[in-house]
Amino acid sequence: MRGPDHTCLAGVGALRGCPKRHETRVQTPGVAFTPVARTQSLYVCRACGGEALKWQGQCARCREWDSLEAVTGVTAVRGARERGTAAAASAGLGDGVGDPAAAARLSLGMAEIDRAFGGGLVAGSVTLLGGEPGIGKSTLLLQVASALAAGRVIVYASGEESVPQIGLRARRLDLSGAQLLLVSDSSLDAILALAVERQPTLLVIDSIQAMQLAANDSSPGSPLQLRDCTAALVRHAKSSGCAVIIVGHVTKDGSIAGPKLLEHLVDTVLYFESDAGSRYRMLRATKNRFGLVNELGFSAMSAGGLKEVRNPSAIFLSRQPQPVPGSVVMVARDGGRPLLIEVQALVDRSRFGTPRRVAQGVDVNRVSMLLAIMSRHADLPLADYDVFVNLVGGIAIAETSTDLPLALALASSLRGRALPASPVVFGELGLTGEVRPVAHGEERLRELMKLGYRHVILPRDNLPRSPPAGVALHPVASLGEALAAAFTES
Repeated sequence: MRGPDHTCLAGVGALRGCPKRHETRVQTPGVAFTPVARTQSLYVCRACGGEALKWQGQCARCREWDSLEAVTGVTAVRGARERGTAAAASAGLGDGVGDPAAAARLSLGMAEIDRAFGGGLVAGSVTLLGGEPGIGKSTLLLQVASALAAGRVIVYASGEESVPQIGLRARRLDLSGAQLLLVSDSSLDAILALAVERQPTLLVIDSIQAMQLAANDSSPGSPLQLRDCTAALVRHAKSSGCAVIIVGHVTKDGSIAGPKLLEHLVDTVLYFESDAGSRYRMLRATKNRFGLVNELGFSAMSAGGLKEVRNPSAIFLSRQPQPVPGSVVMVARDGGRPLLIEVQALVDRSRFGTPRRVAQGVDVNRVSMLLAIMSRHADLPLADYDVFVNLVGGIAIAETSTDLPLALALASSLRGRALPASPVVFGELGLTGEVRPVAHGEERLRELMKLGYRHVILPRDNLPRSPPAGVALHPVASLGEALAAAFTES
């Protein structure tokens, strides 16, 4: 009597005479084979989230010692039924996918916050919000949840505060919301079960480092737990249409704690930033699938919570009644908006062997390059001077339009003379001393006109075809021309 057929994973005929141990599958004649999930052990690094099939003393990815933890995972064998799910969920661009009417954004209560989100909250989106401790992340999200709860169900889940503590903060901020549900629980399974039952428009998780899934036996905050919790929230958002905002802790260098995979999984990554001791807050989008990257939203922290700043340029301008040496106003573009920012430079004779180069808000390597350009093409030797550069307000600008304002501020400090007409300056400097044009020149001109400035030094190639009325434009093509235009009495 013929026995059941055996199939070796290594291939037909590999069982006979093969020294290796192979997995066998028993096939009964006339009965279809059903794939079975198999369990295996996996070791995950607590520091970086790297995986290894066997335990070892040092993580191969981050070189951290004694950081691997055993995790039991299940590897599922995909069958024919799973292969049909992608076709069922597919749709063509001609089928109304991405219709703006179907994807209406929800306002978050403040225009500056809406700007950072790309115009408002998108249904089914997942946002990761990071920032320093005490900067106001929970305050911001409680205000957002209260604003949306006027006519919608909102769930605010906290794993770090109790419900009475959240209520005390809400009363201090004078917030209300009839359909705002406050939850204090670290079990993500229970929170998702509540979300499935109540079908909220927005689910807030504060914070992801405090959440834990029952299927994962690692501790809360571990890389594997963070990854699985975030993936579960992404699946819930995409399947239900509920928007999710996740609070993430940051490390000492300012990046979001946990594996980088968290930022890849979510749709939007926002950083809450602030200068030390300042009441102003900047919400910056470093990733946004539904809007512009590097968009900024400005707000101010007060006793009643966060208030939006309608004129952000006023934060970055000087309060000096008269022009002073080393100060120049520039118009820079950060994200999708132009901003007027004061550039301050201080040049002092070096009292040590090596001159110092200190820059706040700009790249110090670019400052060193500007010093070389000024020495070669403007006869302004600064090799024996300490140079300090600062952008007022604590903002950081990475675009090249800061080159010409920085050069004029440094020259003003070195000569001890203020720029006579207090011009607004923008432009890029090349290594040969030429002034190169920058993008969005006309938008910059419109912004400085709104704040009452009437003298502009700009690249010659940025000169508009129809100059605006009431504004004195000084187009320049080289650093020498810019210095002559800046120190000439008007």
